[in-house]
Amino acid sequence: MIKKIIIILVVLSILLIGWWAFNSIPDRYDPERNFQDKQDELLTQFIIAKDSSIIELPEGHFLFSRSLALEGVHHVTIRGKGIDKTVLSFKGQTEGAEGIRISNSSNIVLEDFTVEDAVGDNIKVMDTDGITFRRVKAAWTGTINSENGSYGLYPVICKNVLIEKCEAMGSSDAGIYVGQSEKVVIRNNIAYQNVAGIESENSDDVLIYGNEAYDNTGGILVFNLPGLTRYGKNIKVYDNIVTSNNRKNFGIKGAIVSNIPGGTGMLVLATNDVEIYSNTISDHNTLGVGIISYNLVAAMEKDIDADPVNAYGGVRTVTDYRNDEDYDPYPGQIYLHDNAYNNTSWMPNISTDFGKLFLTKSGFGIPDVVYDGIRPPEYVKDGKTNPYYQICIDEKNIKFLAMDAGNDFKGLTEDITDFSCTDQLSSVY
Repeated sequence: MIKKIIIILVVLSILLIGWWAFNSIPDRYDPERNFQDKQDELLTQFIIAKDSSIIELPEGHFLFSRSLALEGVHHVTIRGKGIDKTVLSFKGQTEGAEGIRISNSSNIVLEDFTVEDAVGDNIKVMDTDGITFRRVKAAWTGTINSENGSYGLYPVICKNVLIEKCEAMGSSDAGIYVGQSEKVVIRNNIAYQNVAGIESENSDDVLIYGNEAYDNTGGILVFNLPGLTRYGKNIKVYDNIVTSNNRKNFGIKGAIVSNIPGGTGMLVLATNDVEIYSNTISDHNTLGVGIISYNLVAAMEKDIDADPVNAYGGVRTVTDYRNDEDYDPYPGQIYLHDNAYNNTSWMPNISTDFGKLFLTKSGFGIPDVVYDGIRPPEYVKDGKTNPYYQICIDEKNIKFLAMDAGNDFKGLTEDITDFSCTDQLSSVY
């Protein structure tokens, strides 16, 4: 008997050590830097830039105390000598919130350099038609925590956006973020150690493919939030590798992403016309793909009364969203198919409320797809599911949960029958 107890204790110890090793992830980023003093020279290049200028950034590490800004310019390229060869650091910044800020411009190309440690956002681009980020890295050094800036690469209210072969890490909101924009391509990037790895928010005609998102709180997010200038649709997320996004949430309290439970692969919030397919989604300890309404978010943050602001803490939760007549808080026309799910975790992450809920209501195993089950009054139309709010899941051998969150989870079910609707796709899409 004693021998059996000893064996059990040894096995449990091995499992605990293995779990600790798997979940012990780096919490610091400390690259070696040897700064050169060329601030005035490089600032001058930005100040005198005209249409069709090429701003050449030399090889080396350069420290800045103020933002680099361009406004009202067209056909301008900012080019370094390589993503790891040209480093612009804003550590100790005293003027401005962004590292690089570009506004009211067109046909801008940023390529082959790194931006680090801005107070707010490393690179922010506003009101620009034609913006390309290529082989650009955005990072925060030192401890990875809520004191880091909000966004790494941050185009907002832009058209014709291309983000490719970039890298983002350490953001307290989103590493690669596109907001209130249209005609967007996010491809072949790497995002890690952020709260949100890649996020499309209130944007139209978005393609997210060929990316790798790992070691974030949430891997890829597709959000529609109230109170903003536009509402997004027509988003495709495919051929991405989304794995091990189990980082503890370090977002600023009140920011919308601070609600994301660690261990989330993908999350669709209140967005219509989203197709998620041919992705590899693996090793998350809360859920693979979540589909939720804004009602759930508002309920989670019912004590916060804040307007959405593009401040250091990111876009914040809005509790009076029902006053926005143009906003629909419910997801719809969601199509999941042909994704590969794999999970080595056998128990949900009980440090999150969702993990505890899944364990108590559904037992062991991580759900691959979760729907909050909060349905709009118009969900049924003419005796059938309203096509506008249809959620179609064509996946094989997955663990599914419909939470019935609007009814205190009383009707939580693993029955996927109501969502297996591939025969209706032609009428929906």
